[in-house]
Parts: sequence; structure tokens; C-alpha cells
Amino acid sequence: MTAPLRIALVGAGAFGAKHLDALSAIEDAVVDTVVSLPLEQAEKLADRHGVAHADSDLHRVLARDDIDAVILATPTPLHAEQALAALRAGKHVEVEIPLADSWADAELVAQVAEQTGLVCMAGHTRRFNPSHRWVHDRIRRGELSLQQLDVQTYFLRRTNINALGEPRSWTDHLLWHHAAHTVDLLRYQTGEEVVAANILTGPTHPELGIAMDMSVQLRTSGGTLCTLSLSFNNDGPLGSVFRYIGDTGTYLARYDDLFTGHEEPVDLSAVPAPQNGIEGQDREFVAAIRQGREPESSVRAVLPSYRVLADLDAQLRPETS
Repeated sequence: MTAPLRIALVGAGAFGAKHLDALSAIEDAVVDTVVSLPLEQAEKLADRHGVAHADSDLHRVLARDDIDAVILATPTPLHAEQALAALRAGKHVEVEIPLADSWADAELVAQVAEQTGLVCMAGHTRRFNPSHRWVHDRIRRGELSLQQLDVQTYFLRRTNINALGEPRSWTDHLLWHHAAHTVDLLRYQTGEEVVAANILTGPTHPELGIAMDMSVQLRTSGGTLCTLSLSFNNDGPLGSVFRYIGDTGTYLARYDDLFTGHEEPVDLSAVPAPQNGIEGQDREFVAAIRQGREPESSVRAVLPSYRVLADLDAQLRPETS
């Protein structure tokens, strides 16, 4: 493949815009079409980013021969269905986290990806943030042994709004979406599988129908612990903070930035990756397609993380376990 990779960006929300920003920095890829419903939403985002086409019909776009790949930044309940449609249409797929909101759907996407031989990766951005990659490289070189990963993932979502503060047509989920980042990051950093997992939840929101607070405990096969606190009730700084407690140091990762346990900035300029995790993620997607290889955060690689999420979900549904 010598011509630029032609991509359809599906989803005109907050993360769709982030992907367009990232893709604009990748020389051998071009976003040809923005897909969203209603069409006016797709047209607005396409105009803002100089994308040639906008469409409201994903299946019409998937039927086009001039589209090589799709990036799905759509509501969680659509991820698995749309990923399957894209794979079956012969398109490479990057699907934003979470891959699915059930084990059956996650497993099915993995099976179809293997059958087609197409590149299919999930947007587990923590694998690509320079902060987490810096820690990963230290662990890989034997300079740091991770003892515990302590994570706080906090938002204020007492009404059904998105990251831009706009009304949402679907309901976000602390376990299947936000906890997925941490479960997969723990596996990525340790190279070990999760062998013990426990979960507790707070009260269910009377209108949203979801638990607004969760506490998760994990342990890997090598004994590394993870304590994860999640909340949609937090009225304070928003987002996630990852505290790596190791035998030779403590580090705090805040998305693309890293600090020591004493809040001293860590220089990440030597990390061989973009300083923006979304750009790193999209560059890996494009490179894997061009090189005909399995990408980092392929569906196959992240699938065991969804098995853990399913096991945690089963703990909350004793009547079906």
C-alpha cells in the first residue's frame, strides 16, 4: 500500500474529535468521511476538520471500495455490532474502549477478526500514553518491580452528559468502560493475568439505573495488587490518576504526564512514542495495517481483560451466575 490509508471516522462526539486531531498528524493516512447521526452533526465536525465527506449511514460507507479502515468512536452499546459489520465488509477496525459491554460480544468480535485476518484493535489508550509507556519500559528492563497499582477514576456525571457536558443518548458504565482501562493496564504492565477479582458498588442511580460508585480489587498471578476506585459522584478534579508503587520508586501517571511520588515531573522526551496517547494509538493502527501485523492492543491481546470484567459483572448479578 503506497497511497494514503483512507479512513472513515464513525462518531462525531468528544472522542471522534480527538481522533481527527490525532489523525491530522499522521502523514500516510487521511480521513475521507465522518459518519454520524444526525447528518448535520457529521457535517459540522467534517467541516471543522477539513474532511471531504460526511454521511449518516455506516453501512453505505462500509460498502464503498475506497474506504480501507474505520475508527469507531460511537456509543458503547454499538461498538461490537459496528465492529462486526466493518470486519464483515472487509474493513480494518479500531474500536474505542470498551470493545463490548458483554463477554459474548467481545468474544464474537475476536473470533470474526481472526477469521477475516483484518487488523482489529481496541482503543486501550493507556498502553500508548507516554507516561505509562515510560513505566512499562522500566519494568521490562528489570529496573522496577510493580507491587501495587492504585487508581482513582473520578467524574461528575449525575445527569446523562458526555465529556463535553452535552446530553447523551446512552448511559456510560463505570465497569465495562472505565474499569476496562485499569484491568487491561494491569495486565499490560505486569505481563501477567488477573487471578483474583472482587467488586463492590454503591447505590444505583434512580434515573440512570447504574451504580455511581465502585470499588474493585485485583491480583495478578505474580502477586501484584490493584485497588481501583471509580465514581460518577466526584465534585472535584476529574479524570484518572494511576499510582504505581514499585520496589525502586513510586510514580503518578495523569494521562500523558508522569510525576514521582513527590510530585516531581518526569522527563518523557526519550520515550519512543508520541507525547499524545490518542495519536500513538492511531499511529499503531495505521502502521499495523501497512506492515500486515498484529497491533498493540489487538482484540486478541485485550480479550482476557474482558473476561475479568465479565467475572466482576457476574458478582453483581448473583441470580445469573
